[in-house]
Amino acid sequence: MYKVIRLKRGKDESLKRFHPWVFSGAIASIEEGISEGDVVRVITHSGDFIAIGHYQEGSIAVRVLSFSDVTIDADFWYSRLRSALHMRQAIGVADNTQNNTYRLVHGEGDHLPGLIIDVYGQTVVMQAHSVGMHICRKAIAQAIVIVMESRISHIYYKSETTLPFMTADDMNGFLVGGSEDNIATENGLKFRVDWLKGQKTGFFVDQRENRSLLEKFAKYKRVLNMFCYTGGFSFYAMRGGAELVHSVDSSAKAIELTKQNVELNFPDDPRHEAFCEDAFRFLESIGKPISNSQQPTASYNLIILDPPAFAKHRGALHNALKGYTRLNQKAFEKIEKGGILFTFSCSQVVTKDHFRNAVFTAAALAKRKVRILHQLHQPADHPINIYHPEGEYLKGLVLYVE
Repeated sequence: MYKVIRLKRGKDESLKRFHPWVFSGAIASIEEGISEGDVVRVITHSGDFIAIGHYQEGSIAVRVLSFSDVTIDADFWYSRLRSALHMRQAIGVADNTQNNTYRLVHGEGDHLPGLIIDVYGQTVVMQAHSVGMHICRKAIAQAIVIVMESRISHIYYKSETTLPFMTADDMNGFLVGGSEDNIATENGLKFRVDWLKGQKTGFFVDQRENRSLLEKFAKYKRVLNMFCYTGGFSFYAMRGGAELVHSVDSSAKAIELTKQNVELNFPDDPRHEAFCEDAFRFLESIGKPISNSQQPTASYNLIILDPPAFAKHRGALHNALKGYTRLNQKAFEKIEKGGILFTFSCSQVVTKDHFRNAVFTAAALAKRKVRILHQLHQPADHPINIYHPEGEYLKGLVLYVE
């Protein structure tokens, strides 16, 4: 029998609306002997069962696994993972011969808070964002093997950066199999996945559909891909017929991966060049002579701004919005007349209205006429639990700049 956490009087309303988090301030008492990562039963002040989930110290004290009084065992993990796979099959992402890259589990969006699972060909990369999921990693891996059958052969666990306060030696490494083949396919394009040292699980799966949209705009364009990471937008732009593509990132490792990915798809293609440079410094240099040369740098009529999260908590929101405004203003100032700007925020605490207001302010400061062509978001394999609006983190705009 799982140990019990009792809520304060009146603090069960959000759980009655199926919100999957219990905040520490809502808790009246914690049964003696509960440790971080334990499965606990949550009861109302009057003693009625309301949820079961993983306990963790901090603001979010319980991440709810079920609103039914079930046992968290092999059958539970199998059922949840099977449901996740069925949804990906229904939307045409899984079992697609042109695409073996997708997100199998997206935390709260798949009723498994604290767990991320991405599929890259024959390799699954699993990441825990809670101690409870870390403790359950081997049971989850066993369920993945059963559910995925012959679709996968390897499971790599990568949680060193998502649970930095834990010092166990087994935060990263293969739980099943072991492979050095890190080439996957997305919409017919190949890329290398750095699941060992790369960001997230090794690739930004959430931009797949937005990359496809960019491809449709790229013909004859001079493209600048800022914060390129491993170059996803760059090689889509090249397939779309771009005249030239410049990829920029401050990380030398990211630039090396970008070069490798471009070479995988477009070997020896002279249209692409990569720059290891600070984003603001590079944007400022556009149109100005390069050192020791009278030739100005290239001008661009298609720019992608896909920066890392500027705000990872609410306390950073104000400075983050200033950062988005400054970044977009510089892009508006530099993009050619009639150019197209793809601009994004992946900060969860930055709402769609926050982001649009920051971009609106940037356009006004740059004194450019701007029209919204598309409003972008995360793809369907990154679903949003309707009871958990916080899961809507990726937002973007495609803008026509006069």
